[in-house]
Amino acid sequence: MARKAIIEREKKRALLVEKYAQRRAELKRVANDTSRSFEEQMEARRLLHLLPKNSSRIRQRNRCFATGRPNGYIRFFGMCRIVFREQAHLGNLPGIRKASL
Repeated sequence: MARKAIIEREKKRALLVEKYAQRRAELKRVANDTSRSFEEQMEARRLLHLLPKNSSRIRQRNRCFATGRPNGYIRFFGMCRIVFREQAHLGNLPGIRKASL
């Protein structure tokens, strides 16, 4: 299981991403708009740079909801391969069955 501090850090990142998503999208739109003046574009880039680093969506890491494990993550189910296998064997995932049967 992942350390609690790392899991909490990811939760904090998720909140920051949600909080700044609209502002970040607006600034990116202005910064990449070629019909705007060069000064407006540079000002938007400067303001974008002043936002917290962790408010960027790319800094988030997919983690298993049960264990916090970052590797072997299955996006469709939101869990790692180990928890997925356990849940499938218990029959908690409808429609999932062993391929070797």
